[in-house]
Amino acid sequence: MASNTPPGRPGTLTPDEERKLRELWGMVMKVFGVDAGSEDQSEVASTAGTETPIADGKKDKKKSRLNVFKRNKADKNADDKSSTASGASTPSDISRLSIAADDDKFGQTAEFKAAIANIPPEELRRTFWSMVKHDHPDALLLRFLRARKWDVEKALVMMISTMQWRLNEMHVDDDIMKNGELAALQTTGDAKAKKNADDFLTQLRMGKSYLHGLDNEGRPMCFVRARLHKAGEQTEESLERFTVYTIETARMLLRPPIDTATIVFDMTDFSMANMDYTPVKFMIKCFEANYPESLGTVLVYRAPWVFNAVWSIVKGWLDPVVAGKVHFAKTIDELSQYVPKSQIPTELGGDEKWEYKYPEPVPGENDKMAEEGPKQALQTERQGIVDKYEATVLDWVQGGDSVSVEERRKERDAVAEQLRLNYWKLDPFVRARSLYDRMGALQEGGKLDFYSKPAAPAAAASAPAKTVETSADDLD
Repeated sequence: MASNTPPGRPGTLTPDEERKLRELWGMVMKVFGVDAGSEDQSEVASTAGTETPIADGKKDKKKSRLNVFKRNKADKNADDKSSTASGASTPSDISRLSIAADDDKFGQTAEFKAAIANIPPEELRRTFWSMVKHDHPDALLLRFLRARKWDVEKALVMMISTMQWRLNEMHVDDDIMKNGELAALQTTGDAKAKKNADDFLTQLRMGKSYLHGLDNEGRPMCFVRARLHKAGEQTEESLERFTVYTIETARMLLRPPIDTATIVFDMTDFSMANMDYTPVKFMIKCFEANYPESLGTVLVYRAPWVFNAVWSIVKGWLDPVVAGKVHFAKTIDELSQYVPKSQIPTELGGDEKWEYKYPEPVPGENDKMAEEGPKQALQTERQGIVDKYEATVLDWVQGGDSVSVEERRKERDAVAEQLRLNYWKLDPFVRARSLYDRMGALQEGGKLDFYSKPAAPAAAASAPAKTVETSADDLD
């Protein structure tokens, strides 16, 4: 891990933060049915390598939710004494956890309880590991801990409610990212589905928002051109799909120690005709509830006076921490305090001679997804690495304060690196190619290059005017 890793991340935790992370992992393992003290542990250990791979995101078999929380008399007595192997207090029934109503503006307690009651442990487990992708598993849990100010129970509720949202509400990995742009282009038949697909592509083609370049802190940037949005022009479902697709794709551009992104709202020529509160509320929920600790800075550029009234409303919806990340810039000099002029497109007054042009999906670009043999081999490999990571976590949780924190962390870091390498080999088999793959910005093995030549002839029109290489190695 780089020496400039921010606090509260893997490798920079205080002893108390390490304890909180260990406690959260212990509770997560219980929810996933892989806790060493549960009656399901032997079954999970014997079947983990033979069930449908985690990356599938599909249900293989139904397991009783009650088994995860079943306790014998000795277990109950131990719970009554509020002790665990790690020395941390754990409630006797995780399903009873909740967030106080005045601290639960997105109804995450209800989503958490629905997940605990209705989603089999193994399916929650698959959803989690599918969400991890190339990230460090510890880093993902730490996002929820930081968002909940290191309250372990609140972090668990928030994380499991996010699993419910990804799996049952938005279908992030088994639809949005799996099907992508080419499937939208090829959608026929049902009028509603065709309208949603067309509206999704319309937003990509116009460049309503796009990912490009790095700010002064090395964070990838998302530019949002507010003037291109008109309320009612696209369906609400397509707006939400486009939002999640952009956020999830932005995750592909994050490399340690950089784990947040910057959003630049280009308010040039903005009028009230462009204001639409419904997608704004959805975007806020995404970042505050489902992608916590993902925003580095929000820059509002060239906002006209009419936006003052809008901001007074929107600011009231934001968590104070998120609101504190919002900065206004009226001139290019003010914007350049956050973004180097070399990374600001000329249309915004910067020096970068780059223009967004959408490269259309290419027939056959997702053919690897149909190659079951290589995909299954990589998924089986990933399952084995996941099992290894969970084993290191269980050893750490059970050992409590008696184990070497540094030794256990190094073990997890080594396995996390195996997961990262595996993901980028698996990626072409589970994620449809995006415009950033076709542009050449996102390359094989996870390499980044915002100024690369396009990956396919069909995308040649998007080739930029200059070459400044930005690779994953530069950001590590």
